Formats: sequence, structure tokens, C-alpha cells
Amino acid sequence: MRSHRPQVSPLKLSGSICALATPFAADGAIDLDAFARLLDHQLGGGTQGVVVAGSTGEAHMLERAEWERLLAFAVAHVAGRMPVLAGCGEAGTAQTVALTRRAQALGADAALVVTPYYVRPTQEGLRRHFLAVAENGGLPVVLYNVPSRTGCDLLPETVAALREHPRIVAIKEARADAARIAAVAALVRDDFAFLSGDDGTAREAMLAGAAGVISVANNLLPHAFRALCDAARAGDRASAQRQAAALAPLLEALNCAPNPIPVKAGLAELGIATAILRLPLLELEHGVARRRIAETLAALLPRASAA
Repeated sequence: MRSHRPQVSPLKLSGSICALATPFAADGAIDLDAFARLLDHQLGGGTQGVVVAGSTGEAHMLERAEWERLLAFAVAHVAGRMPVLAGCGEAGTAQTVALTRRAQALGADAALVVTPYYVRPTQEGLRRHFLAVAENGGLPVVLYNVPSRTGCDLLPETVAALREHPRIVAIKEARADAARIAAVAALVRDDFAFLSGDDGTAREAMLAGAAGVISVANNLLPHAFRALCDAARAGDRASAQRQAAALAPLLEALNCAPNPIPVKAGLAELGIATAILRLPLLELEHGVARRRIAETLAALLPRASAA
């Protein structure tokens, strides 16, 4: 790969960032009208950034042309009002670099790059992979570590080495144990941010030094997640605890099935999008779990609107 001279990125990501779901119409096609409603829901709720075509967005069920349509639409619709991150992680380095370059051409502000899944690289392989993307992809890179989905764990010592590259600006860390939160928080500096990748422990992560959260449940209640982030980032422990306690029933309800199955059921309850997914994911059936999501949202919506 031909190397390009890296430039220091001025991008600083923080606060409440939403990992957007991808709405589908009844015929299975991408529903851009619903996607516009979802983007407006985030803008109106104070969301401070969005991820297009991450794992919540069913990225690996999208055709390349669909991925491009979604990203281009989001960039145009948001029109600079908040950063747009593109999910660019692939199992191979060359493919990831190519996707990142395309995201740059389509106007994305940064690339969210998950650790290569299934192939289980070594830590040195991970280091070289992310450096190649940072050197050749043309965008600021947010590392994404989610071992439960990839079978691969990006260790803090590897992250410490990678943050020296001027285009590697943050990590989304989805391991929720206290030891990992503390280890990643210790790596924070002005040019490198820690973003929580776990809704349930986002409060603890931000109080420990994380700059924000890339959230799934934020699709549903952006006002409430913005309030949580504002309180936790300000170090207001009491207010952050109240906000987290208010959100806890929703997070528990969303644990009924793998992401993004439950959050899509929630979007259908809100009238923003359908609950339709692509195989091998199946729509949450109308039953106890779906009723619980609906009831929890109904109870929280007045509070979220007042936040």
C-alpha cells in the first residue's frame, strides 16, 4: 500500500453519540424516509454524533451500494450539525482501507474501525492493521473493540502504541469490566479520547474519564442519553446516577435479544421505522418482551421530553 503523509486531525469526539439502526421498508429495501426521521430524532434530542453502518446498523447485511447511499444521505441530511462516523471495519486490511477511502470521498468525518472479526489476529497484527488504515484511509480513525462480537480483544498496551498515530483519535471500548474501563481511561489525553461502547456502564466510564458514549439505546431516547452524558462528563455523580437509574429499565428491556433486534422493535413502537431486519436476524415477536419495551418507552418518554 502506498503511504500518505499523515496529518493531525482536529476532530474531537465527545458526548452522546448514536450507533444508528438502518431502517428497512416492508419490501426489504433501505427506507430513507425513515432514516431521515431517525436522524431528525437524534438532532432534536441533542445527539452529538452518529455512526452510520456500524454493527447496530446491520452493516454486514448491506450491499456496498446501500452502504454508500446511507452514508451519503446522512452526510447531506446532517449538513455539518454533528459529526458523521462511517462503519468501515472489515476482516481484511486492504478492504478496510478501501472502505475508509470511500467514506472519506462521501464526506464522513471519521471511520469507526472494528477489530478484524473471525480471523483472530495477534496484537502485532492488530497494530499493523490499524496503522495501515490510519496511514492510507484518509480519515481520522476511531478504534472499536468489541470482543463479544469479533472474537478478538484489542489490549490496552496495543491501544497505547496506536494512539501515537496522529489520525487515530479515539477508541470505542465495549468491554464493560471495571479493570478494562480503568486501563483505557488511563490512556486518555487531549488528542486521544475514550468512548464507552456499553450503555449499561457508560456512566461509570464517563466518570472515570471517558469523553462520551457510542450508544445503541440512544436511537430511542436521545434526550435522556444527552442528559446522562452532560451530567457524567461534568462530574455530577448524583445527577448522573439519577439519569442512569431512569434509563436502567429500558436497558434491561433491550437485553431480551441480540442487538439490534430489540432497538428496532423500539423504533417501531415510536413510529420512526419498522422493526424489520435482514436474515439471519429475525424481528422480535409480539409478546412479553416487546410489550415490555413498549411499556418502558411509554413510561420514559415524558421524562425524556422534559430533560
